[in-house]
Amino acid sequence: MKRENGAPIGVFDSGVGGLTVAREIMRQIPNEKIIYFGDTARVPYGSKSKETVTRFSRQIVRFLQSFQVKTIVVACNTASAYALDELEKETDIPIIGVVKPGAKTAVQVTRNGKIGVIATEATIGSRIYSKYIQELNENVTIYGKACPLFVPLVEEGLWQDPVTDEIAKRYLTELIDIDIDTLILGCTHYPLIRSTLGRIMGEKVTLVNPAYETARELRELLGKKGILNEEPPELGDNQYQFYVSDGAEKFKQFANSIIKYGILSTKTVNIEQY
Repeated sequence: MKRENGAPIGVFDSGVGGLTVAREIMRQIPNEKIIYFGDTARVPYGSKSKETVTRFSRQIVRFLQSFQVKTIVVACNTASAYALDELEKETDIPIIGVVKPGAKTAVQVTRNGKIGVIATEATIGSRIYSKYIQELNENVTIYGKACPLFVPLVEEGLWQDPVTDEIAKRYLTELIDIDIDTLILGCTHYPLIRSTLGRIMGEKVTLVNPAYETARELRELLGKKGILNEEPPELGDNQYQFYVSDGAEKFKQFANSIIKYGILSTKTVNIEQY
């Protein structure tokens, strides 16, 4: 099925975290249209089972395909860990997740072979980063740390707050003691507290932001497939569309604090219909 270069890119996440990925796509591939879906009614995914996350992801892919998207970005580490393999098998368009791009960069930048991964409990439990990193370099040691409180702190807008500092210190102390030199921000919410994490880890530790790396990989993929959009969208064209399963107004406010393009509307969708 031939898709036009001007067709949109589908991006989805369990909620607002994937906006960090959408933001990077907007920066790095500015001509592309984006259809974003945040599953705000069923967030968080990090504490749910593989079966449930896979079922949710399938529904969202069906919803995005109704817009004739040319590719889909799973902008959620948990869904990338649990559902990506199944989705790739079932879908005839290219799908990429956020785990592989981050893993690849971490292996390239580490000097002492000690890589830390902070993420939700599901992502850490799935050992998905360990799997990809070991495939690339079996001599690297991976230290995973679940940081479940970061997501609610980010969603409450407490990015620069003493509470976030305190929690981050508690979570990260053991990784500092192990002397890791690379830290993967293995949840799409975490780039929003990147400055806090960087300050606590110190400048000897390289932070890897999978949102940035995913946009880079997406650009490469679109180029390879010959579906990169070279033309800027026409004036009045709705370049970025946002959909959620609940709480559209709250989502819109949060999105506007992250993305500086002025998100005019967010529509609510009954995702269970898909």
